[in-house]
Amino acid sequence: MFFLLSKTIGFITLPSNASAIVSGVGLCLLLLRWRRAGTSLLTVGIVSLLVFGYSPAGNVLLLTLSDRFPAWQYDGRDPDGIIVLGGAIDAEISAARGAVETNGSAERVITALELARRFPKARIVYSSGTGNLIADSVAEAPIAGRLLETFGISPDRIVLESSSRTTDENARFTRKLVSPKPGERWLLVTSAYHMPRSIGVFRKAGFDVEAYPVDWRTRGWIDASMPFDRLSAGLASADVAVHEWVGLVAYWLAGRTDTLLPAPRPR
Repeated sequence: MFFLLSKTIGFITLPSNASAIVSGVGLCLLLLRWRRAGTSLLTVGIVSLLVFGYSPAGNVLLLTLSDRFPAWQYDGRDPDGIIVLGGAIDAEISAARGAVETNGSAERVITALELARRFPKARIVYSSGTGNLIADSVAEAPIAGRLLETFGISPDRIVLESSSRTTDENARFTRKLVSPKPGERWLLVTSAYHMPRSIGVFRKAGFDVEAYPVDWRTRGWIDASMPFDRLSAGLASADVAVHEWVGLVAYWLAGRTDTLLPAPRPR
């Protein structure tokens, strides 16, 4: 039920979808001669489309999340394991074309390969099943596993978790799969904007991991004042940010994280 609700609410709250829905309802009311209500909704839909499409609102929302956890710094102690959360590979296209097709979060896979070579004794865990609600999908983890092997990573080091559909399941299923021992050091690789929610659910699952954020999407707070020059680019940024904020609120209300916006622990 949580998976179904999260996907449904996530769909209708995206700025691009919400603007289209409000505009569509407004247009229908106009055609049905509910002129005042129709005009109001249509105006709201168009204005929100323009605001989220051209203003830096999406970047402001993203930066609040992305800058929550700083870049990981090596302190001389090698990690025992590296967990990479899925979302970097288009599994359906990869399966259909017989080739690995990455998307805008490809840095997750690139970083996994980099860290695997940098720390040759660490286990590499790729956690991702399928999160598609309306159609049969292909699990992402096995495709990532084959990619890691292609780049020379020994199969003995690779652990694939291919049953998870949500970030919460990433954490719970991965902990059960690898059974981390006290004192071990595990890195968590995911997009910077996704890191607060990811750290929150891993902490809730009792798995102490260190944030290794990638896929920053912005240069920094300088982008908080820079408008977009393409409607599609602004909407894409806003959609990613709002999706993540809605996820944070939903996970907190459902008790899947202990705080609304998890932060680094003091050292």
